[in-house]
Amino acid sequence: MIEWLTDEHFGSRVGERFDAMAGDGVAVVLELVEVVTSDEPGGRGPDGQERTQFSLLFRGPLSPALGQGTYDVRHAELEDFVLFLVPLGPDADGPRYEASFA
Repeated sequence: MIEWLTDEHFGSRVGERFDAMAGDGVAVVLELVEVVTSDEPGGRGPDGQERTQFSLLFRGPLSPALGQGTYDVRHAELEDFVLFLVPLGPDADGPRYEASFA
């Protein structure tokens, strides 16, 4: 499991599928639509490495919708990891979710 996520894990993965595991064991398919990076320094990781602040914007299906909370996330090429997702409301293409990192 990836314990210390950085924007480098996601920068080249826009448009790719991520599966958020809902409480009932159902995988909700999310598409990564944007990675927003900041010039502001973030916290230090377990080995003392620093990351810049960043956020991930996902789009999901109309149903099932995800509530705000922590989800196990799977991707075909990354190790599993955990994200705290916040629903942002829909746009013209469907529900949106954000995960922010400081």
